[in-house]
Amino acid sequence: MQEYLIKQFGLNGKVAIVTGASRGLGQAMAIALGEAGATIVAVGSKPESVTKTVSLLQEKGIDYLALGCDQSDGEQIKAVIAATIEKFGRIDILVNNAGTIKRAPAHEFSDEDWNDVINVNLNGVFKFCREAGKHMLKQGSGKIINIASLLSFSGGITVPAYAASKGGVAQITKALANEWASSGIQVNAIAPGYFATDNTENLRNDAERYASISARIPAGEWGKPEDLAGATVFLSSPASNYMNGHVMLVDGGWMAR
Repeated sequence: MQEYLIKQFGLNGKVAIVTGASRGLGQAMAIALGEAGATIVAVGSKPESVTKTVSLLQEKGIDYLALGCDQSDGEQIKAVIAATIEKFGRIDILVNNAGTIKRAPAHEFSDEDWNDVINVNLNGVFKFCREAGKHMLKQGSGKIINIASLLSFSGGITVPAYAASKGGVAQITKALANEWASSGIQVNAIAPGYFATDNTENLRNDAERYASISARIPAGEWGKPEDLAGATVFLSSPASNYMNGHVMLVDGGWMAR
């Protein structure tokens, strides 16, 4: 049984890029992939932003490379891919987690905020997929996990750009799966529910919204970053080789209600 599990879920010899790896969901996913055997390329807005993640990787004896990247800048994205190839010679896994959110009523939402969110959450995700995909196509294998959202399915409140971007992430996932599945590349997404992270701090500080959201979660509590570990390892491993274009909910049952 142990041999089977290692064969199906082990990531020894794999190289995984995780964006937005400085804290929260990205940090937890980077650690999970490392514990499963992968070498981690931890990407933050700046190399020093992933200091805490690097410390955790070092404590666990996980090989790593720390890189900085402004995800709205296509040239910096290309530089991350080039540095990974130069250091490790391959890219097996890409976790597109980096993102941003701006809140304002739709009729007051500025062009600047709209463009900032779309450039990071949608354009940046596509460019990372495209640049990593070039190498995965040459290898004939690869796993791409885009981080979608409950707002890939619903519209949210006062976050129009975020909702649009995450809807787009789900569609990019499906579009690339259609093109690349036959080349041995599985492109899927995880749609986290309500997790206790920096991104949801405003919601958790709003007593009324926090109560209404919490009441709808069948699991009875908000997610913790480590709750994404299993789904991330699964979608990165041979166990998911026949999954393509799927948006996997990890939401404590929110969408079921």
